[in-house]
Amino acid sequence: MLESLSVSAHNAMPEIELAVVVVDDNADGSARSVVDNSTLDFPLGLHYRRSSSGNIAIARNTGVEAAMELADWVAMVDDDQIVVVEWLTELMRVQAEQDADAVTAPVYARFPEDSPAWLFDQPFSELWGTPEKPDGQQVEDLQTANSVISTKFLREHPDVRFSTDLGASGGEDMVFYRTALSSGLKAHYSHHAVNWELEPPSRATYSYQLRRCLWHGNTEAVTNLRSGRDGRGRLVARAAKRGLSAVGRPFGRLARREPPQFRYALAYGLQSVGMVLGALGKKLNHN
Repeated sequence: MLESLSVSAHNAMPEIELAVVVVDDNADGSARSVVDNSTLDFPLGLHYRRSSSGNIAIARNTGVEAAMELADWVAMVDDDQIVVVEWLTELMRVQAEQDADAVTAPVYARFPEDSPAWLFDQPFSELWGTPEKPDGQQVEDLQTANSVISTKFLREHPDVRFSTDLGASGGEDMVFYRTALSSGLKAHYSHHAVNWELEPPSRATYSYQLRRCLWHGNTEAVTNLRSGRDGRGRLVARAAKRGLSAVGRPFGRLARREPPQFRYALAYGLQSVGMVLGALGKKLNHN
């Protein structure tokens, strides 16, 4: 991640100057050596902060507060990603063209080449990926894994921070941006400021994909309830519709003489189970 940020930072100079804040949430502070030993050059420096909380919301808040002291814009990425060369310039191009308070962009999963064939043949990425939108379009859903937000907006809205009670279960990122949107955030989409999430081999297993789908459906329900976007009845109805679609999908594909994609159908169905659990008040931790 740091290497890809360095390339993007130098590509954006001199119009954009980048500072990087690394937040270490490990109990042993093991990321400190990565920062101390780095030879990468960032115009506004490479900064280390340690939260050691085991709570991703606290870690995110630590990073936001540090970044607000360094720059006019706070961009957020995850440590298992790499950004494209044009990442910074594309985010800020859309911001300038749309006079936006925030910009978000897509994150695509990249699995090892020797991963099971079904992972590539069946559309698992559609289960949790953000649907693509036209470049510059105004949006009401953003992901912190690839976004930038105005420091001015954050200062004017101190309530827009990550909810620490969601730091173990997840969804704190969605609630963060939904709170910001309800406070008047003007957000747009960049089609070209792409991030790639580098998936380790441990995530290329079917058991992991099933757990992730269950959790994703649960988080969708929990965050929608938290933000007031949906009520419990509406969430259960959506889960039922999704579950029926999952059950019927293999039979419809077989009728069209297409591969049934049973693995995908089961994973899709588990999303509905997770959603029902969330609608009933059960939060599943993100492992």
